[in-house]
Amino acid sequence: LKGRCPVHQLSAPAPAIQRYKAAPAAPSKMKQKATVSSSRRKSRKAYFTAPSHIRRKLMSSPLSKDLRAKYNVRSLPIRRDDEVIICRGHFHDREGKVTQVYRKKWRIHIERVTRDKANGQTVPIGIHPSKVMITKIKLDKDRKALLDRKNRATKKGKYTEKETA
Repeated sequence: LKGRCPVHQLSAPAPAIQRYKAAPAAPSKMKQKATVSSSRRKSRKAYFTAPSHIRRKLMSSPLSKDLRAKYNVRSLPIRRDDEVIICRGHFHDREGKVTQVYRKKWRIHIERVTRDKANGQTVPIGIHPSKVMITKIKLDKDRKALLDRKNRATKKGKYTEKETA
């Protein structure tokens, strides 16, 4: 058809650069680590196929203002007997104790946050841990060690100030 049509014989096709407008280039930042991909596809795959021990860290919740001031820590991986307040969604401002951390579904179950099914059975409603705030921490020796490690007020390193002076 192109050979027969007089319009196509007269005008040559525009070069690809003129045919499509290029989107304005975003200011490029240097990659922080060469070994870590910045691809959206790869990050989503890594997130959704993460094993349980990595999901534990990904399922962290922020601490309340007074706990944040006390421990100098912003957030912690949520665990079973923590007390939380729901900050977002239909059940916001509800307080309760975490009854289950459902890592496979990326959700936590909280006391008295349930729904009645048609057959009369009550089932817990899953809440994402980023949408709750920890108000009381269940402390044991491992959790205390974690808080000490994450404490931003203490200086960490090989040498003390006396040795460097």
